[in-house]
Amino acid sequence: MHAAPQSLLDVASRVDKRLEALLAVERERWAKVDADLVPPIDEIARLVLAGGKRLRPAFCFWGFVGAGGDPTDELVIDAGAALELLHAFALFHDDVMDGSLTRRGEPTTNAKFEASHGADKLAGESRRFGDGVAILVGDLAYVYSDQLMRNASPQAWTIWNELRIELNFGQYLDMLGSAMNERRREKAERICRYKSGKYTIERPLHLGALLAAPTRGDELIPVLSTYGLPLGDAFQMRDDVLGAFGDTAITGKPVGDDLREGKPTPLMAIATTRANAAQLKELQLVGNQDLTPEQIARVQEVIRETGALDELETVITRLTDEAIAAVQHVPFVQSVRDELITLAEYVSWRTV
Repeated sequence: MHAAPQSLLDVASRVDKRLEALLAVERERWAKVDADLVPPIDEIARLVLAGGKRLRPAFCFWGFVGAGGDPTDELVIDAGAALELLHAFALFHDDVMDGSLTRRGEPTTNAKFEASHGADKLAGESRRFGDGVAILVGDLAYVYSDQLMRNASPQAWTIWNELRIELNFGQYLDMLGSAMNERRREKAERICRYKSGKYTIERPLHLGALLAAPTRGDELIPVLSTYGLPLGDAFQMRDDVLGAFGDTAITGKPVGDDLREGKPTPLMAIATTRANAAQLKELQLVGNQDLTPEQIARVQEVIRETGALDELETVITRLTDEAIAAVQHVPFVQSVRDELITLAEYVSWRTV
């Protein structure tokens, strides 16, 4: 296990302060209009200020500094805060799509407002109300993220838009894959890359670089991708392992939640390919929302028995090594390369 690098914590602190300031201003502004408009702002704050790794702002920061940007420039902190609000947007909507009731150990926004609707005996259907509030809160976070990018160069805006398009298509593939019980490895790896890997590492690096050096895109984007793409894949594969085997006390998600949702992951694709007839029958339980703890434990055992977990750990190691090797060809000073190497090790071997 690797502890979070100090540089990551430093960037996170600056981004958190920016988010706090933005949301405080917006809370005060809308409270004057109508007190009923305070809860949506508070929900954004509850999610976005509740912690989180702040990896996207960190990769954006080092792309910016590596390309010659001033590390004290607030432009890159605004971009980091925008990335966190965009991530919050995706989580609000993701919880609705998955019907999730908890996130980071707390009730999701959809679950919270569904419960309050029922408790207050309001008109209409409680679940629709909760889902509707969560969607609107997510949309609000999306708009605030755009506001924070208002000073970006046109080249950086192009990357920002591409990042968001890729994220939405990745989420669609993920939802479709769950519905279809998708177990083809190439499909699972594509979903892995587009729903998370690219927008966590590769695109934030591109964004930071083009915020600092808008005219150097042709030079920097391809070489940064040689680091960002394999590491992004490793990041999401680690997430998949944590989703299937993670400790609830650490991850804040119920054990085996991804197994109940039937997520189309490389881990499940490998296990399905390697399983014998008896094991395959056990794996077919994946995607059942009513999986018992005993059934989840058996599915986890089968994943181990097939060697899928060991194989995926090998793949994560290979991808991480590939990313670290690629860093040496990035035209950044060695101190920035060293930070990218440290982040790569943290991303791949984290426990949360």
